[in-house]
Amino acid sequence: MFNFLFSRLKHASLPELAYRVRQTARGARIRRAVRRGRFPYALPEAAPRAVRALALPEFHPAVSRDTVEAVLAGARFTLNTDRETLLRWEAELAGGQEANPAGGGAAADIRALWEPARLQHVTLLLAYLSRQGAGYAGNRVADFARRELLGWLDANPFLAGPHYRSAMECALRIPVFFYALKLLETLDRRDFKRLSDAAYAHAGWIEDNLSLYSSLGNHTVCESVGLLFAGAMFADTGKGKLWLERGIALLRQELARQILPDGGPLEQSLSYHRLVLDLYWLSVDFLEGNGLHDCSDWKPRLRQGEAFLAAFCDGAGRFPPLGDSDDGHALAPGLAPRREAAAHEAPGCRAFDAAGYTLITGADGLRVSLDHGPLGMPPLNNHGHADALSLTLSLAGDDLLVDPGTYRYNGAPSFRRYFKSTAAHNTVTVDGLDQAQQETGFIWSNPYQCRVLRREQTGSGYLVEAEHDGYRRLPEPVLHRRALLYAAPDAVLLRDSFSGGGEHDFALHFHLHPDAEVTRDAGWWFLRGAKSRIRLRLLEGEHLELATGKDEPTPGWYAPAYGSKRPAAVLRCRKRGVCRLVEFRTVICWGDNPDMEWLQALGGAL
Repeated sequence: MFNFLFSRLKHASLPELAYRVRQTARGARIRRAVRRGRFPYALPEAAPRAVRALALPEFHPAVSRDTVEAVLAGARFTLNTDRETLLRWEAELAGGQEANPAGGGAAADIRALWEPARLQHVTLLLAYLSRQGAGYAGNRVADFARRELLGWLDANPFLAGPHYRSAMECALRIPVFFYALKLLETLDRRDFKRLSDAAYAHAGWIEDNLSLYSSLGNHTVCESVGLLFAGAMFADTGKGKLWLERGIALLRQELARQILPDGGPLEQSLSYHRLVLDLYWLSVDFLEGNGLHDCSDWKPRLRQGEAFLAAFCDGAGRFPPLGDSDDGHALAPGLAPRREAAAHEAPGCRAFDAAGYTLITGADGLRVSLDHGPLGMPPLNNHGHADALSLTLSLAGDDLLVDPGTYRYNGAPSFRRYFKSTAAHNTVTVDGLDQAQQETGFIWSNPYQCRVLRREQTGSGYLVEAEHDGYRRLPEPVLHRRALLYAAPDAVLLRDSFSGGGEHDFALHFHLHPDAEVTRDAGWWFLRGAKSRIRLRLLEGEHLELATGKDEPTPGWYAPAYGSKRPAAVLRCRKRGVCRLVEFRTVICWGDNPDMEWLQALGGAL
């Protein structure tokens, strides 16, 4: 915890330090008042007629009866953590044990603990009611939703326990309270007031704990959405008007920061990009549907964001888990706001230089990405991974060369370090080090810079070359350069070269999807997916060795979802030498009879 606070404060400006001091002092006063039985906010009456006059945002797709029955039977969103573990963590944290949401340590993973407290299983029920009304099981669903929400408030009094430690978590609950107040027409006056009081108190706490300065990011966007909904519900009060104005102003401010000019994510995470975009679409639908704000000037940037994500998605709508991912949703898993779909792009080479990616798509569902972007969102680079010049490759819907994902934020610090590390990505490590220094589970120092040297069409294919300076901090600095050639229709070649002083250890990594069948024959490594097969080897007689994850986070591992990990194979080649004499030349192809003479010639020309 101390390391996290020190690392954070050393990056803070004087205005931020002053803000943090005021925020901490006010938070302590509010918590002290609550412990002494004095509620810190003057709670107004929310008029049922005014709240129910507000239009709901749209929910897509329609929630099925099977989903409803599963929730009624006890299904919850727990991020792959069993109920007994969550109950134990809740008891530990309620007893005063510390769980640092941003430090990456602590036995309890507070992110997993927070997931069911977002109450998004109730959102599914309310979304179902918004379409079905008193139809199939309507009364049973409405009564269950009411009991779930009131039961949660009984079990989690304001500011008691772990679920008020993050203003973002409070913000994600406010829309759920609104959906319930709008849709549960049988709420009596007492229950209506309990839910509206909870929404007001949550908004007050958010206002006092906004994520600003170096914390600006997806948390800020979430908190702004919470203020929007609370502001609309209490629009006839001074606080309500202030919350609505502040929420709109922050969303407008962050729109051009969080979504880069090419549509990519400032936070260098595709998962958080999906969350941020959905939060914006939810806000646009709610604000415009209720005549609260004209969001026309927001939509071009949102369309750019959708086009960026669509470029990375395969035919099933899946994108690679680049950067951190905590599997968070604006509404609920499987439920999305009304979005504007992006147009389909023809195969080819697309450059996203603001976000730092080159994406090559081709026949048979080929999708190759090369990362030449920044480490993360400055100054802390919270959700970035040290993956400069890493590539991913999928073919015919099969993920074959993969980014490993995230696994967990807390409770497994060695795995947290591994999944963020350079060795966990399809790139090269120097002297066994990361391309930047991990200070905590979320804070990096010595961020690298990447530079694209060339990007050009080469006959039937494309060539891109880039470099990074992440190892400039070594006593004898090293610069890593990677050239990637797509030789259409069925080959990718890589050349990794280095410049700098001294002798170093170099290790090239290729991480394989755990579902891929891996075999070796005649100097080639073969990776077979459900619908495709690729082969991979080094040129010039060098060899790749195979390794698989064990109990400790040595290569390789793959996290298919938050809280879940699987051992996965990784191909490595290690060399020691002087920079200018070391290089790796790799060929990846998927044709039946590769022409080695042609491939050698292409590799030699890189």
